[in-house]
Amino acid sequence: MINPSSFLRRALIADAIFSGVAALGFTFGAGAFAPLFNLPEMFLREVGLFLIAYAAFVGWLGSRQTAMKALVLIVIVGNAAWTLGSIALLFSGAVSPNLMGTAMVVAQAIATGVFAELQYIGLRRSGGTVTA
Repeated sequence: MINPSSFLRRALIADAIFSGVAALGFTFGAGAFAPLFNLPEMFLREVGLFLIAYAAFVGWLGSRQTAMKALVLIVIVGNAAWTLGSIALLFSGAVSPNLMGTAMVVAQAIATGVFAELQYIGLRRSGGTVTA
């Protein structure tokens, strides 16, 4: 267990808010976003459903006075993987987004990468191990 710095907790909460907004938009607006971005509606909805759980978990983690370092690292590594996976998706040919869809995927990949970096900085600023 660690004492998360206020910087880390704020980075986690900001990630949870950003992810929560995206979750609601993709889950309930997939039908509207699919033609706008030229991405599959089911894909957007599934991303939204995943993000609901992710946002809840990260929000919970960001609200703790103590946290398991491993859980914070999972979030950081997950964000980095999401960033790389988003860019890989564009090059994979599995989807064919239009210019707006490509811009959206790139923008959220950058934002997610920034969250990973901020969370890593916050983790490094966090207090030492808490013993029970």
